[in-house]
Amino acid sequence: MSPLAAILLIAAGLSLAMAGAWLAAERSGNHGWVDTVWSFATGAGGVAACLLPVGQGWPPRQLVVAALIALWALRLGGHILTRTLRGQDDPRYAELRREWGPHASLRLFVFLQIQGLAALVLVLAMMAAAHNPAPSWCWGDGLGIALALAAVAGEAVADRQLARFRADPARRGQVCDIGLWGLTRHPNYFFEWLGWLAYPAIAISVTGAHPLGFSAFLAPLLIYVLLVHVSGIPPTEAHMLRSRGRAFRDYQRRVNAFWPGPPGRQRSSRT
Repeated sequence: MSPLAAILLIAAGLSLAMAGAWLAAERSGNHGWVDTVWSFATGAGGVAACLLPVGQGWPPRQLVVAALIALWALRLGGHILTRTLRGQDDPRYAELRREWGPHASLRLFVFLQIQGLAALVLVLAMMAAAHNPAPSWCWGDGLGIALALAAVAGEAVADRQLARFRADPARRGQVCDIGLWGLTRHPNYFFEWLGWLAYPAIAISVTGAHPLGFSAFLAPLLIYVLLVHVSGIPPTEAHMLRSRGRAFRDYQRRVNAFWPGPPGRQRSSRT
């Protein structure tokens, strides 16, 4: 199969998957299905792109990159799926539907197709990493593996800390600022971005033998823009300001939004 044919096939699969996510969200009223399907579909597309015989590649590297992608997708998709099955809607999408009014259904469909296109960009970055023609292990492979594993572990820890905080009745109405959440307001987003740096690290050849490897930088760039400026931090913080008010504004003053750093002067985070 030619590289172009493989890319077109994966693009069609991502488009169909996001159409299915739209249908699931419409029928159930739970928009958690959107990110659930997106995570699994992006992971499946990435694994396929790594393993298909499209051009040059070193089989051990292809297998390692495919395994890293599968680990990411199963961890993230499984986490969101568990939350979705509990009936927890995603407030970001719920707010978008309110803003879009009577055309919400159609606009959501288009929005999810754009998400499918974004997933294709990420898949191409994975593909560039897996098909680096270097015939043996390089320092970039080790760096990429370390980044991917650190990102998965960090995001899992952040999600666990938040879940334990929310499960404590004594902390009802408070803003989570424990553990990683005291270093950045969105450690889950930070570690998600960090993981996408793994693919440029693996894809780039210092000898210049794989010029397409530099295209893998599109993945962390795209994820940063989406998380920090579009669909991540802005709607999440808008929801938190509506639900937590002054407590969250205090949290914003003390803790960086994205980049981890030491917290500022402590204040009460109770409402």
